[in-house]
Amino acid sequence: MAINSEKNFDIKIHTTFKIGGKISEVFFPENINEFVKILNENSDIRVFGNLSNTLISSNGYEGKIILTTKMDSVTIEGNRVIADCGVKGPKLSQLACSNGLSGLEFMIGFPGSVGGEVYMNASANSQAISDKLTSVTCYSKQLGLVKYSKDEMNFGYRSSRCQNEDLIVLQAEFELDEKNPIEIQARMNENLKFRQAHQPSLSLPNCGSIFKNPEGDSAGRLLDSIGAKQMSHGNAKVWENHANFIVNNKNATSSDVLNLMLEMHTKVKENYNIELKPEIIFLGGNNKKENEIWQILNQK
Repeated sequence: MAINSEKNFDIKIHTTFKIGGKISEVFFPENINEFVKILNENSDIRVFGNLSNTLISSNGYEGKIILTTKMDSVTIEGNRVIADCGVKGPKLSQLACSNGLSGLEFMIGFPGSVGGEVYMNASANSQAISDKLTSVTCYSKQLGLVKYSKDEMNFGYRSSRCQNEDLIVLQAEFELDEKNPIEIQARMNENLKFRQAHQPSLSLPNCGSIFKNPEGDSAGRLLDSIGAKQMSHGNAKVWENHANFIVNNKNATSSDVLNLMLEMHTKVKENYNIELKPEIIFLGGNNKKENEIWQILNQK
């Protein structure tokens, strides 16, 4: 059976930022075997999940990508949960709750998918995805399919060994705590309320936190202090309720967002000599200026 793919694919509506041009070819594997087959047949290909923390160039991308959104299988055996990389955080959180399993309540408000959340060790409300994780199945260009224990994943703040070794998360296994579903749901409701108060809803297209917190400080605090909430560029603007979020205010382009990020980054550096690092991912096209800005934002 042929693997689902589409050429000249309009990606814009599939991103939470609602920004992006056309991609030359997008593959939609439904399981690990299909995923590996695509990678074996396409050496230069990028992999993305739910595109909830990704800015894609409005000029599009003249290459191939994999979207893992159809890899959404979940297996629950007792307190053991195995989730494919494309499973959305809220779905997994609700499934765990309905089975009386606690440990993933924080994921209820995350629009992202398991693969991306393991990759960056997503966390919120005193929980992190690494807390209850026992093992991760990854794909490595050098080794093929590999399975790592939690300790071998080298989890840190917004980090794992995946970033350093170019590993792609395909499946994660968790051991959760048994608890009354009513208690679990109550905590999930609290988490949703907190998120709604501190982050823009997706009715205002956004990409989540724009910059990582520097060690011992808060990106939001630094940005607030330099007046970021009043900043905008084109149709991209900083959210008025939290300075570390950029919202697409009616048809913003990727250049609008990147120029705004550069202004935010520059002001913090001038005032505090701190270089904020992006928490989002950028998939660039042929726009030279965009690529130059992204290089500046990611300088070591």
